[in-house]
Amino acid sequence: MSRVQIISDKNQRSLKMKSLIQRKINHNKVKKSNIVIVIGGDGFMLQTLKKNKKLKKFFYGVNSGNYGFLMNKFSSKNIVNNLNKAKMITISPLEMYVKNNKNQTKKHIAINEVSILRQSRQAASLLIKHGSKQIIKELVADGVLVSTPAGSTAYNLSVHGPILNLNSKKLSISPISPFRPRRWKGKIVKDQLKIIIKNLNPKKRPISAVADNIEVRNAKNIIIKINKKIGFNLLYDQNKSLQKKIKIEQLRKETN
Repeated sequence: MSRVQIISDKNQRSLKMKSLIQRKINHNKVKKSNIVIVIGGDGFMLQTLKKNKKLKKFFYGVNSGNYGFLMNKFSSKNIVNNLNKAKMITISPLEMYVKNNKNQTKKHIAINEVSILRQSRQAASLLIKHGSKQIIKELVADGVLVSTPAGSTAYNLSVHGPILNLNSKKLSISPISPFRPRRWKGKIVKDQLKIIIKNLNPKKRPISAVADNIEVRNAKNIIIKINKKIGFNLLYDQNKSLQKKIKIEQLRKETN
């Protein structure tokens, strides 16, 4: 049986948690194998998942940050029991292909979202397609965001995008500060087809394409699709699954 691996970010709170969890693991038996305990915030979890995308491991997040939507609550007392009873969900990332103004193509994955953002004081001018169907001929805005269900409660929610159920097989396309058409609210689309975004005026209105936190500047054409060949296995405490967290956010949004 493979031993449990524990990794953390560099802040003192995380390092203290790591030491406490290590002692508990050393003195108790963890039934599951191939577990990586990730101590930090959502950003550190996203970074860790991407670094280990080729490994068939199970990731159990422990929150030492602020919000920690992808993480579990820290419990030194119950950590071994929580690990043994944890429920697994598998999520697939978006894959972003970007052609820049030098006709170079860059590829990155995004677990939460791909953000297309204006790069100057000028608003972006974008054409958006889903497969062969044109969604919008010209969106003039600060940008647009394509979100996975797992990421729909993050940046997507901040720009008033919809919260998606984890098993919906949908993606959210949400405008960021739209100027024209001003009242366009975005669109929910099936995740089987590519989303194509074209910069209609790259010289005057440059844009950046950002996969979670990895930026490609001076983007001309962006293709975004779900990559079902990659599956991240996330572990959650009983009764505190990612599905339940998303459902709570949906209810919270309705009552606010």
